[in-house]
Amino acid sequence: MNTTLELQNLKCGGCANTITSKLSDLEDINNVVVDNETNSVSFNYTNKNVLDQAITLLSQLGYPIDGEQNPLLKKAKSYVSCAVGRMNK
Repeated sequence: MNTTLELQNLKCGGCANTITSKLSDLEDINNVVVDNETNSVSFNYTNKNVLDQAITLLSQLGYPIDGEQNPLLKKAKSYVSCAVGRMNK
């Protein structure tokens, strides 16, 4: 199955690198593509549990899906994830 999720706090290539790397580490997720222009991520997954894991992971990294609460703590986490992604390019 394929999905596209609209994300909050997605700012740059560093963010995209972190998201791609972390989602690709999950079992049963592949073909991860981050689009900074549309603030979205697309990927293939095998079942709903894997999709739920991906959504939870994105939120923990500071990139909650559109419509999810986005408190200051998640915004701060996205800056850290962004910096890590820039260093790991």
